[in-house]
This record gives sequence, C-alpha cells and structure tokens, in this order.
Amino acid sequence: MDIRALSLNTLRAFEASARHLNFTRAADELCVTQAAVSQQVKTLESHVGKPLFRRTTRGLVLSDEGTVLAPVVSDALGRMSAALAVVAGGNVREILTVGAVGTFALSFLMERLPDFQTAHPGIEVRLQTNNNAVDLWTESLDLAIRFGDGSWHGVAAEPLMPAPMTPMCSPALANRIMQASDLAHVTLLRSYRLQDWPAWFAAAHVRNAVARGPIFDASHLMATAAIRGMGVALLPIAMFQRELESGLLAAPFDLAVDRGSYWLTRLSSRPQTAAMRAFSEWLTGLARESG
Repeated sequence: MDIRALSLNTLRAFEASARHLNFTRAADELCVTQAAVSQQVKTLESHVGKPLFRRTTRGLVLSDEGTVLAPVVSDALGRMSAALAVVAGGNVREILTVGAVGTFALSFLMERLPDFQTAHPGIEVRLQTNNNAVDLWTESLDLAIRFGDGSWHGVAAEPLMPAPMTPMCSPALANRIMQASDLAHVTLLRSYRLQDWPAWFAAAHVRNAVARGPIFDASHLMATAAIRGMGVALLPIAMFQRELESGLLAAPFDLAVDRGSYWLTRLSSRPQTAAMRAFSEWLTGLARESG
C-alpha cells in the first residue's frame, strides 16, 4: 500500500474528524465544507479498504481500524509540523499533554513538576486533571496517570506506585472510634468505587456494615470533607502522608486494603515521542525513589 498516493489534506481531514468525532466540527477547524471532509475520509477508506468510522445513535465513532490509525496519523502530522518549524528557524518547544487523576496531580506531581521543566526546557507540559474516567485518544492526551489494576484495553501501562487505603478522619472524630465496628455508626464518605468500603470491612472482619454517606468523584475532595469533620474517608496513604503528619487527618487503624495502584499509561498503538520517553523515565524514577 503506497501512502504517497494520499494527499496531506486527506490525512488532515481524517485526523480532525477522528479527534472531534464530527465531520462538521472538523470542517470548521480546517476551513472547508463538511462535504469536502466527508469526501476526503471516503478517499482514505477506499485506500485502506476498510471503514474508519461507524455511525451510531450516539453519533460518529471510530471503527477498530480507525482506532489503530488515528493516533499514528496524529503523531505523524505533529512531527511534520515540528520539523517544518525547525527548518524555518522557529524556536520549537515540544508539547506534552498529560492527564492525571486529580489526587495524584495535587498530592504528588505538582510540587515536583518544576524540576522536570528545569531539566527539559524544550518540553512544554500541559497538565489536565480528571476523576480517572479518561480517554487518551478523544482527549488528545500523550500520557495519562490513572488509578486501577493496570488493565485497560489498547493501553500500555507502567506501574508507578501502590496505593493501599485506610480510613482517615479529623483527630476529633478519631478519638470517638475505638474499634472497626464503630465505623458502622459514623458517616462514611465514599468514592465512585463503591466496593472500597466493603473491601476494607471484609479485611477488618466486620460483618453487616453498610457504608452510607455522600459520594465524591475525587479523593482530594473527600479528604477535605474528612478534615472538616464530615465523616470518615477511605484514602490512599501515599497521597495523604503530609496531612497525617501535620495532624490535619488521623488514621484510627493500622489496617490498609489494596484497591489498586497508580499507573502511567499511553495508547499502545501510538509511537513514543522523545518528550513522552523523557517524562516517563523522570516520573517512574521519582516513583521508585518515593517507594
């Protein structure tokens, strides 16, 4: 299959359509008509012999073939733009877009990120936070720091650090908690991972305890509620060591339960850039030192 038969406009139309999942928005970005974008995509589909998009009741989605091709085309166009700017004598900084679960970003990454920028002045890091519901491709992320078991479809995952969880609360509330069964009589702050508290109760051999309380989509918000005395939160020790040492939070029990780890992830189908490799090596090195 000879890629030289394809025009640059065809690849740009596909890349924009894949990113927006909408031909009209892609056309607006490229300053052409929607019909022109649609025709360019059809040209590429004819070239590869496979449909690259599927129409569903929820709109346009990438086919399996489109999912493989999209990040590669995006990366190639980005590299071409950077190379042209270098040739033209521009002062080019490689942009690295990183998504991170909010708790990791606030508790670990933010205070260390200036060191990376100092060591790599040619890389511009753009940090986006999320509540762990992240899509590397549709959000145009080069890398994403996530919490879980490391098993995500189409994603290469490198472990950063374990994150065992233990109950934490204000010191005043901790003084009222003598044993694990006492937790059944206080407000339990919950995350969207509703099995976290049942897992801790099972490890503590507490039966028939039901977690009731407000639900938060980020651990750092839940920790703030716990500091203010709103209840007991199940939090990763590694991310809240400073609050424990300062006395803002107290941990009534030594028991922690493993509900997942932090991982550095990227699309398996996307080649790593020099910036991605530099950031990955820096962050995994920091994680090893912290462990």
